[in-house]
Amino acid sequence: MRAALIDYGSGNLASAAKALSRAATATGHEIVTTADPEIVLDAERIVLPGVGAFADCMRGLSAVPGMVEVLRERVLKDGAPFLGICVGMQLLATVGREFGDHAGLGWIAGEVVKITPDNPDLKIPHMGWNELKLLRPHALLNGIASGAHAYFVHSYQFRPILPDDLLATTDYGGPLTAMVGNENIAGTQFHPEKSQATGLRLLENFLRWKP
Repeated sequence: MRAALIDYGSGNLASAAKALSRAATATGHEIVTTADPEIVLDAERIVLPGVGAFADCMRGLSAVPGMVEVLRERVLKDGAPFLGICVGMQLLATVGREFGDHAGLGWIAGEVVKITPDNPDLKIPHMGWNELKLLRPHALLNGIASGAHAYFVHSYQFRPILPDDLLATTDYGGPLTAMVGNENIAGTQFHPEKSQATGLRLLENFLRWKP
């Protein structure tokens, strides 16, 4: 059983791989960090991290020969479990509106927009520990309760079009998207690899997930 962590020049690969490997001690998965589409093609499940600007991350992912095509085949056609983290989650959107409008993967309908807190004293980026508000049950949230803390670092948020695709929020001068999901696809705005017990539980849930 292999989980592929996609290396496309963006993301906290070392810390994400370490956290996934720790979670995998309970499931027996091999965690492979890779930029090779052939390895991704054979992976049981896939994790896409991401840090930085939406357009830069999308360009970086598209620049890896064959990677987007293999991701579409494994995730959309074959139904492989997929987890996007931070900007890796935002890339699931139809469009990102950071420094202009840029097409995303379009796997979950919605847009990525700048955070606009209703309290002008709140600074952007939204950075640090915040409570999760769980909106609906999901296998990745098993054993995680509303009020659990997770670690965020972001200036933009994903607004899904369909209410059922929004799994969890957090509050920072108003609700912000914390997690989205649709069928075999899920994404977290927070960083599981930096979220201690909450993050490790989510990653272990992901490795066990059978959508």
